[in-house]
Amino acid sequence: MTQESKIVEYISRSVTLTDDEASQFASSFKEVKIRKRQFIVQPNFVAKHRNYVLNGAFRAYVVDDDGQDHTIAFAIDDWWITDYNSYILQQPATMFVVALEDSAILQMDHPTEVALKAGNHKFETFFRIRAERTAAFMQQRIISNLTQTAEERYENFLQKYPAIVQRVPQYALASHLGMTTEFLSRIRNKRTPNKG
Repeated sequence: MTQESKIVEYISRSVTLTDDEASQFASSFKEVKIRKRQFIVQPNFVAKHRNYVLNGAFRAYVVDDDGQDHTIAFAIDDWWITDYNSYILQQPATMFVVALEDSAILQMDHPTEVALKAGNHKFETFFRIRAERTAAFMQQRIISNLTQTAEERYENFLQKYPAIVQRVPQYALASHLGMTTEFLSRIRNKRTPNKG
């Protein structure tokens, strides 16, 4: 599957496009190779792109006043990532987004997205659906953090996103789940005998 057909296949899950519309959408992205540990978003700079991951893995995180980092999101193949607050409002970012692996992404800049949405309601529908799903995901995450134990959060994440658990470093996963790396190790070690 070509890179162009991957993004067309993705949008086609939400809206039906003509061949011309599919070509217009695909041509609005630029493919970029990203090295492991390279940042694609940094605080105090406006996030200029919405990023679709062709292959690779990314981590979005913030650093608090004590120097502690907190993972906000991950993205692997066929996922999207950026600092959405910065990208949508075109104001300085508060997050870092870094590659955890050598990766390839498709980038769309903000003016291009605005023009696409203004010119065709199908594109506007697609981006609205993306925004709604992101909002629903973030609400689920907040509720999980407020109501579940650390073990429950890990088990739920493992069930929903096994591919991410396999590909991200333990410190990043622990940070995302709101626990120390040591505590996550203890949870994982408890589970090991049950694997048979």
